[in-house]
Amino acid sequence: MFAIEEINKDPDLLPNITLGFHIYNTYPSDVSTLESSLMWLSGQGLPVPNYHCQKQDKFVAVIGGATSELSVQMATLLELYKYPQISYGPYDPILSDKARFPSIYQLAPKESTLTLGMVQLMVYFNWTWVGLVISDDNKGETFLWNIREEMTRKGVCVTFIEKIPTSEKYTINSHTDIMSRIDRSSANVIVVYGDANSLRTLQYASMPYLILTKVWITTSHWDFTIRPHDSTYNSFNSVLIFSDQTKEIPNFKTFLRTVKPAKYPENILFKRFWNSAFGCPHEHNKPKQDCSQNASLEILPLRFFDMSMSSQSYNIYNAVHAVAWALHQLLLTKSELRDEDSLVMYPWKLNSLLRDVHFNNSAGEQIFMNGKKLSEANYDIKYFVNFLNGTEHMMKVGEFIPQAPHGEDFSINENVIMWNEYYKKIPLSVCSESCGPSYQKSAREGEPICCFDCILCPEGQISNQTDMDQCIMCAEDEYPNGEKNHCLPKMVTFLAYEDPMGMTLACTALVFCLLTLLILGLFVKHQDTPIVKANNRNLSYILLFSLSQCFLSSLLFMGKPTSVTCLLQQTIFGISFTMAVSSILAKTVTVVLAFKATRPGSRSRKWVGSRAPISLILVCSLIQGILCGIWLLVSPPFPDIDPHSEPGHMILKCNEGSLIAFYLVLGYMAFLALASFIVAFLARNLPDTFNETKFITFSMLVFCSVWASFLPTYQSTKGKMMVAVEVFSILSSSASLLCCIFIPKCYVILLRPQWNTQNWINHKSYARRRNDSKAFSHAS
Repeated sequence: MFAIEEINKDPDLLPNITLGFHIYNTYPSDVSTLESSLMWLSGQGLPVPNYHCQKQDKFVAVIGGATSELSVQMATLLELYKYPQISYGPYDPILSDKARFPSIYQLAPKESTLTLGMVQLMVYFNWTWVGLVISDDNKGETFLWNIREEMTRKGVCVTFIEKIPTSEKYTINSHTDIMSRIDRSSANVIVVYGDANSLRTLQYASMPYLILTKVWITTSHWDFTIRPHDSTYNSFNSVLIFSDQTKEIPNFKTFLRTVKPAKYPENILFKRFWNSAFGCPHEHNKPKQDCSQNASLEILPLRFFDMSMSSQSYNIYNAVHAVAWALHQLLLTKSELRDEDSLVMYPWKLNSLLRDVHFNNSAGEQIFMNGKKLSEANYDIKYFVNFLNGTEHMMKVGEFIPQAPHGEDFSINENVIMWNEYYKKIPLSVCSESCGPSYQKSAREGEPICCFDCILCPEGQISNQTDMDQCIMCAEDEYPNGEKNHCLPKMVTFLAYEDPMGMTLACTALVFCLLTLLILGLFVKHQDTPIVKANNRNLSYILLFSLSQCFLSSLLFMGKPTSVTCLLQQTIFGISFTMAVSSILAKTVTVVLAFKATRPGSRSRKWVGSRAPISLILVCSLIQGILCGIWLLVSPPFPDIDPHSEPGHMILKCNEGSLIAFYLVLGYMAFLALASFIVAFLARNLPDTFNETKFITFSMLVFCSVWASFLPTYQSTKGKMMVAVEVFSILSSSASLLCCIFIPKCYVILLRPQWNTQNWINHKSYARRRNDSKAFSHAS
């Protein structure tokens, strides 16, 4: 009505010609649609094929087909006469097939990106558990295929799919069954796709299936506000709508405010709508006050009338103007050619003109009828809410512009959304609650990816976002905080001298080294006494010197590791201990040789007093030195960082380089120690004035026990505690040798000097021989 009046008032468009229109219903059934089309062709209520009874009316085009299905049904008749048919419904690629439908034209933009926008909306609100309700037709199947593919790509799951049967398949219980299944669904967000005809089942949702807690996502093609007028509530009380962007037509709202039934007395449909919307009584009753001429469409609620122009109304407006422009161009052509038949209108002649029609509408937008020039649709995201008190609101809350750069194509202002009484904040529609920071998702076997359990991040990993599929590992120089949602920088640490443990071990090493040197000085001072000369005093000097080096070598394991200290610590430690253990082996061998030399005719006499013990020490030390040299040449120790042993710390340590060489050096020392222990143990009962072999046996027992417990302890500790264990083992094993072998001698030298004389030794020897003789006689 508005478009026709606008054109008739335009002096430059179709001058001296008045446009008119007829309105016919297209019911949602094939039979009714064909009947209405035939009535239009016949020009009377009783359809007569191939006959037109109203010669004064000149029909030139049909604007109709809210859906592609209706357009196809209408075309079965209209294509026979080549009547142009302009579809104002949503774009359908099927209607663009000019081989099948050469006279059908579409104005609606393409909506191939609609599913992308809907899924972006779901992702924005974190709705991952969504139901789908679609019309059971070709367009519904295409939409279902596209949206499921996009939902899968974005990690959104489909909880159920309901297909609304077409009118031919509709039964009296369809809406009851469908709405009951939707009501039972755990999804709080439902996507609805279809038109007012195909989805009319949902319009009659009533108790007991009044679904007030669901959020619906749909398009403007489905008029969800329409419902039976006696219905108090609306199940669709919270709806997000993707509506094709349109420009505002000037003066349209002014036209709506002034339109009255009295202004169009011959328009029966408008009068019926007016009476229904304002609750007017039947014509034979007295009209109510609301039905007076002062009433306005503007006061009607949204469920009856929306003052804003919908996308379909916008297409109808452009379609009327397109027909007028094509007709205007046809009349101009006939006038220039002075066609004698200019007053006769042949509708099929408009087809060639409609294909190329191109004009700017009153809103300034370029309008094309060529399907190849139709662009992708841009969408306004609107929100409709119906509160329980009957208040209704429709507002624009966002946009989806597919052609815009990524990140700018989708926008929404959630602050202006007024959720209904059932939601204090953004509704949730998830299968599983979100996993917060410190947790990661763990998929449930046999269920969709949206259904998961939340498990705590493994050691060394964090999660600083919600719903993370996998926790992230902190960098090597970082470690997780207690909540496992943030990485903190690690502290660099090592066994420093300033640490209480390091200071204690260092002081202990220095004290024992000083004690060793004091004992060495004491032995040098009393070098001519029997107790010092016993068992080769040179061996004692070498043993004391090597023990002092053992104590000092432990200091190389403390402090910040460097290339020099890493190379020296194991080498000096290995050679020093080898000298100490080989000295003990030499002392033990000396005792055995001395005892055997006292026997008549013994060949051991030539070895007593020789340099054989010193040679034994040199050979054993040389072998260890060769092993250490090979180690340093092949795979030497080097400074390294251990970021994993202690949480929150990066341990600076010396990497052994070759573990084989490391354990080979230790194994060689263990072999010498075991050999010394065995020899000393076998010789423990040999006659000896100062009981040297027994002290050596006990000292080697302690020494071997320390290093036997070292290996498992060393392997079970981490970080700087490994270094502390090795230092402790060095100190304790060295201290056992020092104390067990030399402290008894120091006791004699300092506290029992009378025992350290030759007379005392001779007396003890005489007493021992006498006791041995008595024991022999008693045995005989």
